[in-house]
Amino acid sequence: MESLADAAAVASRACELWRRQARASVAARGVFRAALSGGRTPALLFERLAAAALPWKSTELFWVDERYVPHGHAESNFALARELLLGRVPIPEAQVHPMPTGSGEPARDAAAYEALLRTVFAGRSWPGFDLCLLGLGEDGHTASLFPGGPELVEKRRWVLATRSPKGVADRLSLSIPALVRSGLCLFLACGTEKSAAFKAALGRPAGPASPARLVWSAAARGVFLLDKQAAGGIPPGQGAGWAGFLS
Repeated sequence: MESLADAAAVASRACELWRRQARASVAARGVFRAALSGGRTPALLFERLAAAALPWKSTELFWVDERYVPHGHAESNFALARELLLGRVPIPEAQVHPMPTGSGEPARDAAAYEALLRTVFAGRSWPGFDLCLLGLGEDGHTASLFPGGPELVEKRRWVLATRSPKGVADRLSLSIPALVRSGLCLFLACGTEKSAAFKAALGRPAGPASPARLVWSAAARGVFLLDKQAAGGIPPGQGAGWAGFLS
């Protein structure tokens, strides 16, 4: 966990971690596979990534979750990435894999995306993304996994049709087991309204587990990047003072 001065610093640090993970993955296997999310903080990160020297020709992009709207819709996670990132970097179109939202049946499109992932990650019990970019909702949700939802106990499927209690109701999301096998689960959280959700995600104890806590606790490697408002009093730095804050 790292507490940083502001949202711009969070985006810059996330870009640095992305760069390290991308270069290490390409050096080891010739490809870097990342799954994106949407929201205000990733928007700042996308702008940093678009300006960075990264191995785009060896990168494949997927999505952690998506609102069930057309890809050109203002609420689409894919549309945000296309505007701020994809149109500004030399990544081959064939290496960009948005979640499908066109059949009119979320469960059908979730199954189609899972079939794609099972082809990409053939021979694996679960996908092995090098990096999954995650946010943190005020209610503790991450990706499109919401408190109390049946998807929190899913043990078999890689991609799920889910329901949001607000905003666009129908969503697609990677499941918890599909997320936590990632080389890095990178959580970004900015703003005072995220402080309580962060404490619930990492605190000990914290009552019923939030989706973010479930992912964080099971992730092979998880990193939280927060601005000082979301950190709620933790001094800027790599985890300085956070244990006492969360106890």
